[in-house]
Amino acid sequence: MKRFVLVSMILASLAVASTTRAADPPPKTDKAAAKPAASVQATATDKTKTGVDSLAILQKAVARDSSNFANLYKLGTMLVDNDRLDEAAQVLTKAHRLRPNDLKVLVNLGATRDAQGRAEDAQKLYRQALEVAPGDSVASCRLAGSLYAGRKYQEAMDLLRDVIRDKPGTYCAYFTLGVAFADAGIYRDAIRMWRKVVELAPESPEALSARESIQVLEKYVN
Repeated sequence: MKRFVLVSMILASLAVASTTRAADPPPKTDKAAAKPAASVQATATDKTKTGVDSLAILQKAVARDSSNFANLYKLGTMLVDNDRLDEAAQVLTKAHRLRPNDLKVLVNLGATRDAQGRAEDAQKLYRQALEVAPGDSVASCRLAGSLYAGRKYQEAMDLLRDVIRDKPGTYCAYFTLGVAFADAGIYRDAIRMWRKVVELAPESPEALSARESIQVLEKYVN
């Protein structure tokens, strides 16, 4: 039970950052972590075809001009969304070379490295992001999640507490704290943390994962 919650939530907490979620998000209203909503009229086939077409167009654009930062970044994040992590890392690395201090690239490349199992590389990128934007909540949460997954528990917890102290509306910090409490078997506190995530960012992917885990833990606690 405990292991199930830990694995599922850690995977969610280390999910690759979206194209617009590398900057510090405003509390309660931030929906940037979620993928853009599809048109009401679009069918599943339409959405799949549009995604494939967009990816192909971007690949051609980058092949023509690999110095275009905007296209590199968009292609990298789109490859991530399609679980093509090795290709995404290559493209985002090129974008990183063009703009070494771009916050979004640093966070997304870090998250890609985490997803590849290269935690040390990921953590270096997150730390660099925090040098560029001290206190950025997304970079801090990514770093804390990566540290926790690597069993650097105290460092992760200290970082999360600092984030919540400085920016109480940072829902990703509550999310990862919930992971830590669940892993320690402190289920009621885990539920409390995840409810805070749902309160602050009800439409975020973290809130979706939090709701599912709350349901699991409530059955277990009750």
